[in-house]
Amino acid sequence: MIRVGQGYDVHQLVSKRKLILGGVLIDFHLGLKGHSDADVLIHAIMDALLGASGMGDIGQHFPDTDPAFKNAKSRDLLKEVIGLVESKKFKIINIDATIICQSPRLSEFIPKMIENIAVDCKCEESQVNIKATTTEMMGFIGRSEGIAAQCSCLIESF
Repeated sequence: MIRVGQGYDVHQLVSKRKLILGGVLIDFHLGLKGHSDADVLIHAIMDALLGASGMGDIGQHFPDTDPAFKNAKSRDLLKEVIGLVESKKFKIINIDATIICQSPRLSEFIPKMIENIAVDCKCEESQVNIKATTTEMMGFIGRSEGIAAQCSCLIESF
């Protein structure tokens, strides 16, 4: 059986927070506000995987009202999601994600993001694709007030 999932996440850019995307610490004067490390890319991937496997969303598994997840590393949460996906006897065929932000420019960081996600998802780097785009200065993202990410994934039973 082959199943598809999609995920989306958005967080506000604020001062006095680290900017972490795809598990990569990016040197930038703003970071993402959130209960965890607010890694929008990994959150979108987790939602896509949970959706594809019929297990709800990250809010159900890792609620932002639970102090256990305060300042949690999203890569650790992704590993938990992979465990859940595997418990349902699914494996990843591919992950395709897009980060949407006006700044900073992300192209130099994407190879490390792909490496991190492939390791955490127990798949090959060739099964992970990450892109970055802007909103051409439009909306809250164009004003550098936030960053969003979206993801599609394909999984199959084993």
